[in-house]
Order: sequence, then C-alpha cells, then structure tokens
Amino acid sequence: MKFNRMNVIITVLSVGSIFAALGYTASKLPPAPNQKAPAAEAPAKPLEKSAPVTLLPQVGVVAVNGQEYQAEVIGFGEAKPRFELTLSAEVSGKVIELNRQFESGQVIKKGTVLGQINDTSYQQAVTQAQSDVAQAELDLLEEQREGEQAKAEWLRSGLSGEPASPLVLRTPQLAQAKAALDNAKLALKKAQQDLAYTQITAPFDALIISRNIQPGSYVQTGTELGTLYSVAEVEINVPLSEMQWKNLPAFDNAQLAKTPWNVTLQSTDGQYQWQGYIERVEQHLTETSRQRSLIVVVDDPLAQQTDLYPGTFVKTNIQGKSLTNLWQLPSSAISQQGDIWFVDDNGLLAKSAANIAFEKGGFVYVTPMTDKQDMPAKMQIVKRPLSNFKVGTKVLAKEEV
Repeated sequence: MKFNRMNVIITVLSVGSIFAALGYTASKLPPAPNQKAPAAEAPAKPLEKSAPVTLLPQVGVVAVNGQEYQAEVIGFGEAKPRFELTLSAEVSGKVIELNRQFESGQVIKKGTVLGQINDTSYQQAVTQAQSDVAQAELDLLEEQREGEQAKAEWLRSGLSGEPASPLVLRTPQLAQAKAALDNAKLALKKAQQDLAYTQITAPFDALIISRNIQPGSYVQTGTELGTLYSVAEVEINVPLSEMQWKNLPAFDNAQLAKTPWNVTLQSTDGQYQWQGYIERVEQHLTETSRQRSLIVVVDDPLAQQTDLYPGTFVKTNIQGKSLTNLWQLPSSAISQQGDIWFVDDNGLLAKSAANIAFEKGGFVYVTPMTDKQDMPAKMQIVKRPLSNFKVGTKVLAKEEV
C-alpha cells in the first residue's frame, strides 16, 4: 500500500500539536492533595547600604604664616674688562719689529714693548731739537749781556727818568730770547716723546684680543695696532627692577668705597662660582630697559681657581636686607597667570594676585594679601593650582609637607 508523502507530514504535525496541548493543560491544573507544591524561591536579600562616597575634589595645600626672611636679589650680566683699549700708533713709520707676545690670548705686563717703529728720523729730530735749545740758550746769554751794556750806557748818558722806548734797554729783545728758549725746550720734549712712541708699549696689564699689524707694515698716526683688555679686574653691569632695589640696603657709593658689599657669582650652568663685590651703583636709568644698575667687580679674574673670562655671562646672588611678614611658598604655588590659589574657611577655592618679593632656592617669598581683613593666621595655599580651577568651588584640602 502506497502512502502519500504529504499525508504523512500532516499526520505527524497533528499528533505533535495534540501532545503539546495536553502538556499545557496539565501544567495549569492544581497539584494533587498529597503532592507538595514546589518550594518558592527565597526572596533576594536587600543590598547592604554602603558608606557615602566623598565627591569633593581634593587639592594639596601648604599652611603658611607671615615670617621674617633675608631677601636675595638675583641678577644677570656680562663680565667686561674695566679698560677696553684700541691701541693706536702715536707716530708714523715702518714697523721693523714685533714682540712674540703681541698675539691674541697672551697676557702681558704694563710697559711691555710690543713692537718697534723705525726711529731714525725721530732720533735726528731729537738731535736737532737739542741743537736748537743750545742755540736759544746762547742767544739768551748774548741778549742778557747786550741788555746790561745798554743799561750801563743809559746811566752814563746822565739823562733822567726812563728811556722813551723800551728798545733802548733791549727789554723786548730779552723777552723774545727767553721765549725762544722755552719753545726750543718744548720742541726737544716733543721730539723725545715722539722717539719714545716708536716703541709700542702696553699701557696696563692686559690681555691681547687682536693684533692688526705685521712686520713691515707702515703705520700713520692713529692707525689701529690691536685691541687690549685690562686684566686687573672685570666689571659686571647688573640691571635691577624697582622691587629688587627695595630688597637691598640704601647703597651709597662713598660707603661702598670703604666697605664693599660681597656678591656671589655663578656661571649660567651653575658649575663655576666666583666671589666679587659691589663697587658702585649707577644714578641713572638706561634708555632701553628703564632700570638702574649696580656694578659688581671681580679682582684678578684670570687668577681665580676657575678663570672668569671677559664676555662670560654670569648670574649674581646678592644678599639683601631682612624682610618681615612674608610667606614662603613653593614655586609651583604660583599659577601661570601669576595668582595664588587658597582654600578659605568654608572650603571654597579663592585666588589673589601674587606679590612676589624675591625667589630663593626653589621657593618664592610673597607679601600676604593685605586686602583680606579677616585673613586667618595660617593660610591654606594650593600647592599646585590647575588651569581649570574656578573661584567658589567646594574642595577638600589635604595638607602636604
């Protein structure tokens, strides 16, 4: 007997539907009297209540109060020689000899002969001047004798009174002879001086910076021969702001001449150190910076443990006077806008412009905010203010060392 495939499929689906309906009906019937209902699931335990979490932002603060500190003034400047000379020829002539020390980098003593200019014509000029002096002395003696003879003849003439003309007693002639002798002596002095100038000498203890002539060079009066720096001392011109001047004693140049004020100098990288002193203060403002400067001097700069060369840029540390009622704050406490942020008694952020007196050793020393009448004895200053701080924000202050 053949079955139709479609009939078989329909029959299977029908039987499945019947069994499904029976199962659903059985699930809805109440349980039998001797049959226990399935135990109901135990109700979930309520969640334990956790401690409240603090949502206030926390900021690190330092507690400060006004104290006395010794100010330190920091300045910068360039070491320069006291004397910077462009050595020039005093006379004209051919350079016939040069000292081996007349080279850049050499240190020479005052009076050292650096070169020689041909002096033949200058020696001749000295001889001629000496001859002129001798002739002038002779002329003066002759004129004095003739004057004495003229006076004797006037007395023998028996005339009373003074001669009608001074020429009778040869008074003008005698004056002319004296003047001629004085002129001859000055000419001799000039000739001797010119002869001395044929030797090129150092006017002070000096460092040779450059030499502009060679053996055989012909120089004129005023020709630049080289450049010399004095080595006895160097000067550092240190411009200071008005606030920095207030942190220093009232310097007086007369007082500094008797008691110099010591200064510590450092190289810009901090590796080398020198000791100097304030020699004088300037009494004018520069046109460029509109600041007043003090002059620091270091003696024997090329004889130090570490040589202080002219042209070195240095940092100067000057001990100032003691200042009272200042806050000592870490440098990080000053915001990029130059403000100080603090936490008030209500835990709110506030700020005020920083009035910095000076900086020293990684700290800034500021004047307290005088406009806060109810300011507590100790202030909670934010150690590291953030750029997104807003005035009035409630915060949790945590004091840090």
